Amino acid sequence: MKTSPLTPSATIPSPLELARPTGAAARALRWGRLAAMAAALAGLLLLGISGWFLTGAAIAGAGGLLAVQAFNYLIPSAAIRLLAILRTVARYSERLLSHKAALGAMAQLRARLFRVLAAQDSRTAPNLSAGEASARLIGDIAALEDLIVRQATRPGSVAAALAGVALAAFAGIVPALLLALLFLGFVPLIGTLSRRWTQAPAREAAEALGDLRSRYVDMAQARAEIAAYGLVEEILAELAPLVERLDRARAALFRAEAAVAGVQLLYGALAAILVLATATRGPALVALAILAATAAIEGLAAITRTAFRQASVDAGLRRLEALLALPEPPQEAPAATRAPATLELATLTLQPGDRLALTGPSGSGKTIVLETLAGLRAHPLAMRVAGEPLAACAAATLQAQFALAAQDAPLLAGTIADNLRLARPAVAEPAMHAALRVACLETRIAGLARGLDTPLGEDGAPLSGGERKRLALARALLAERPWLLLDEPTEGLDAATERELVARLDVYLRETGKGLVLVSHRAHPLTLASRALGVETLVTL
Repeated sequence: MKTSPLTPSATIPSPLELARPTGAAARALRWGRLAAMAAALAGLLLLGISGWFLTGAAIAGAGGLLAVQAFNYLIPSAAIRLLAILRTVARYSERLLSHKAALGAMAQLRARLFRVLAAQDSRTAPNLSAGEASARLIGDIAALEDLIVRQATRPGSVAAALAGVALAAFAGIVPALLLALLFLGFVPLIGTLSRRWTQAPAREAAEALGDLRSRYVDMAQARAEIAAYGLVEEILAELAPLVERLDRARAALFRAEAAVAGVQLLYGALAAILVLATATRGPALVALAILAATAAIEGLAAITRTAFRQASVDAGLRRLEALLALPEPPQEAPAATRAPATLELATLTLQPGDRLALTGPSGSGKTIVLETLAGLRAHPLAMRVAGEPLAACAAATLQAQFALAAQDAPLLAGTIADNLRLARPAVAEPAMHAALRVACLETRIAGLARGLDTPLGEDGAPLSGGERKRLALARALLAERPWLLLDEPTEGLDAATERELVARLDVYLRETGKGLVLVSHRAHPLTLASRALGVETLVTL
């Protein structure tokens, strides 16, 4: 059953289902719930017993020396100290365990989303910029992570409410019943008010944050150019409306949350008044019941905070569901597509192992042809692969046939070996060195202190532009595809290095029998090709 790339389907697992902790994460969450319950009960008993103890001590003091001597203060004071320690340890454990569970669950969800995004057919996938993809993989998942963290606190809220009712019973049955009725109405009331007051500002804040993060990431990719041309102030001015929108949305959200918190405060005061007005026992037990009631209301704050965040979570879920609805391609390309295929370019037919140079002036579409062959874009071309029109070829077919060394040489922020392993994850170091040798880069890499383990920045530093291009070429060689697509492979190189690179590529192509489709404005690389074709016969811009 096919689904729209942007419309969730009932057959697609929801983000909540995929983010549900399993294994060690689920066990951590279960222990986190127990810790939250222990913290809530310890906190409630601590406050209640403290109120009873202080009131009882005051009454004993007012009763004279005999009353003071008869008052046992050792056991209550020891219990108060024990409960304080237990509450601190339980709260720390709850936070530690709930975050461990959330991080484990989010790791699984992020991996799946990244795998789905990375495996999409670039010709038909939604056009997500790097910034927008980052906003979804980071910001939207963070909202979901917050929801999972708070799952552990909800059992503690229920435990606090039940314990509050039980302690209120020491002051009389009526206070306990009234308190139970108040608790039953608390959750729906807070939920309704939170949805009504926080939903719109929370949605606006989530969207504003996503837009700001998306634009910021896109700008950060061009930070070197922005600094070089003195455009910092202009960029800050462009980002200012996005920041102001986020600030306005967050201010509105904070006001709404403050209003809901005010309602909760009034609810606690009402609980204390009802207990005080209907209590039938002595002052010490009344003090215990009042403080237990207010502590139980405070214990329900976890439910309130979850309600606060629900609108933000809902906005993130809708965006994540759109990604999860994207189709997952097969893990393996069909075996038939791995055999070298013939290429038909207009009236020209290339057999496996042939070498072709695409010619034409700058801007005529030569890069478009290479990127379309590599499956990176959809463009109507008069081309066939293994007799099938290029537009009808599956992405797996194109990926199995073509390895592209692009003109802009994109690299990951990782080690040199990490970037080479993109071509083949299990590739061994000898194969890496062999590919670097063909790309005239082995001496440079060997001269680095850490060799293949040298970390690269997002811009490929410490490698120069020409070295980054040759590293991308080595990566394309390691892919071992039947056809090699080279876009300006010697741009930025000196004449001597260019001659050596062309000579090594010629030997590599003869020894491996790989086919070549080449784009170059420099004369010497064109000697690699035995045939030439004007790009105007293929591309209509």
